[in-house]
Amino acid sequence: MTDTLLPNGKDSRGDSNYFRKGCNPFAQTGRSKVQNQRASLNQEIIKEMRMRAGAENLLKATSNNKVKEMVLLELSYVNANLQLLMGQLEGLNSSVDVYQSSQETANIPLIALGLKETKEVDFSTPFKDFILEHYSEDGNSYEEKIADLMDLRQACRTPSRSEAGVELLAKYFSHLPLVESRFFSPNHQIGIFFTWYDSFTGVPVCQQNLSLEKASILFNMAALYSQMGSRSNRQAAVGLVEAISSFQKAAGILNQLKETFTHTPSYDMSPAMLSMLIRLMLAQAQECLFEKTALPGVRNQFNTLMKMAQEAAKVSEIYDQVHQSMIQTPIKDNVPSLWATISQVKTNHYRSMAHYFVASALLDHQLGPNDDEDQQEKTLSQVYDRLPDGRSPLDILKNRDERQRIGKAHIRRAILGHEEALRIYGMCQHKMDAMQDILKASHQRSLKKHSDNESEEEFTDYTDAPDIISKTEHKAEMEVPATTKGPLSVFSAKQRWTAPRTIRLCPEDRDLGFTLKGESPVQVVSLDPLCPAAADGLKEGDYIVSVGDTECKWMSVSEVMRLLKDVNQQGIDIQVVSIMDSSPSMPTKSATFCGNLPKTYSMICLAYDDNGKNTKSRKVSKKSSFLSWGLKNKLKSASTLSLPTADPSDGLPWNKTFTSTNANRDSALY
Repeated sequence: MTDTLLPNGKDSRGDSNYFRKGCNPFAQTGRSKVQNQRASLNQEIIKEMRMRAGAENLLKATSNNKVKEMVLLELSYVNANLQLLMGQLEGLNSSVDVYQSSQETANIPLIALGLKETKEVDFSTPFKDFILEHYSEDGNSYEEKIADLMDLRQACRTPSRSEAGVELLAKYFSHLPLVESRFFSPNHQIGIFFTWYDSFTGVPVCQQNLSLEKASILFNMAALYSQMGSRSNRQAAVGLVEAISSFQKAAGILNQLKETFTHTPSYDMSPAMLSMLIRLMLAQAQECLFEKTALPGVRNQFNTLMKMAQEAAKVSEIYDQVHQSMIQTPIKDNVPSLWATISQVKTNHYRSMAHYFVASALLDHQLGPNDDEDQQEKTLSQVYDRLPDGRSPLDILKNRDERQRIGKAHIRRAILGHEEALRIYGMCQHKMDAMQDILKASHQRSLKKHSDNESEEEFTDYTDAPDIISKTEHKAEMEVPATTKGPLSVFSAKQRWTAPRTIRLCPEDRDLGFTLKGESPVQVVSLDPLCPAAADGLKEGDYIVSVGDTECKWMSVSEVMRLLKDVNQQGIDIQVVSIMDSSPSMPTKSATFCGNLPKTYSMICLAYDDNGKNTKSRKVSKKSSFLSWGLKNKLKSASTLSLPTADPSDGLPWNKTFTSTNANRDSALY
């Protein structure tokens, strides 16, 4: 199945009326069902919060004891319903399987972020009124272009799980600074409320400025990249490269969000939560890097096995850091319990895998006359922080009994680690067949290695295997996708403008009496006070907005001069505007309403409802929007080892060798 666009015309290729939209919100795919359920839960949560807020207000206002008892009883029901709804939302966030690739049956599932939900916003009336009041132009002439912006925002609610979906969000995000500069004055609120729901708690947050809007779009871009990474086919090299890049971009966007929007009232975008999510995305990128290294099979050679042991230890170390972040207050109260379980399971699983690789290197290989003794000694010394009982690496390598003893100690630690991973997974309410199969396969592989090297004549050895130093040759790094941004500095909501004035230009000896400067719009400078234009009301510093019937707000000096150079003796009318002097005032604080946050909750955010709205059909044409004015377009081995898989087609799934195939896979509907 493929992500579909909803055409406004007949065909996206042949019809000029086609307008690119998001995915079909009614597509019956796993991801769309989860997102639709999330939207429904958000509405249920907001209703319960309205009832709770009303009951709390009544409790404060009444002095009647009987009324208080009834209100307290009602509050207990409301709070119980809220807890139930929160649990259902956590269950949706624990729906890891729906974000995995349909071909993904042999790898441990990865965690993807769900998209933040938002309400529809009507820009039409506020923007038209502002255009008329502030810019002295007829707002109705921009009706279709405002509809373009509204359609673009509506499409961003259901982006496809692909680069096209990210580009859709990035396009809307690049428009927001332009919209902010033209319509959102720090001294005047135009009455537009942006409502977004917390991705983890479903609590609504509402603001009148664009900070919440921009931050939420960035969060959804990161969420889309995490979904693309989780859905990649990790049985093919190209799929692993895609997954690595996606998770690194998700981490980069989340880091940009953390550094740019530091006071966002939504908890899912708080610094503590974003720091944890960044670690999670980088951990999953590092896991995919490890899988990419092991994809062709791990050569059963001493140095290669030791290298893979340190790579696995690195993945375990990063997941341990993620788990430690998740169990800190208050993050642990909002993050799904499955996420913490997965991070803890992977910490034990990859640590056990590291011990298995070291055990294989020590048990399966003996130092022979043709082996590079110095190289093996150097490799072994870099794997351990400390050696057992003060032995040197060379002593262990040359002494067969020592190699066997320490190798068995490592395999015992691997078995214990796999058993711990299975125990933790067994306590989880949400079961994933692929993860369970891989954990069991890894455990069985370690048990087999132990039984192959066990002798009945030996006494029980209680030697402890030393810890393995984590090390990687390819570290996951944050990657920030390029986005277009930058508001205009002239025609903005921060400056007050006069109504357009008509000036008659009558050149004398081809001299207009002034010069022009600037890029767009052009400005009048060096005005001769005795020229006819000055007598007609032209002032130095005026901006030319039209020449004759040609609008030139966004023309350069050369383009405007080209319009003026052929003016005859009869002259031509131009329109100019001037900046009005205004004394700076204290900026109006933006109203922020956030449910379930102390002393910031207000019923204003709950009074806005989508019900009862008249849905107007809007004509949308494929043309450049006025909101984009000024926007720049822009080797040989005895045998090989493989990672344990959950493929039931092989009799020994933990010995299955990966095959790198480029599977043709269609992208899923929203």
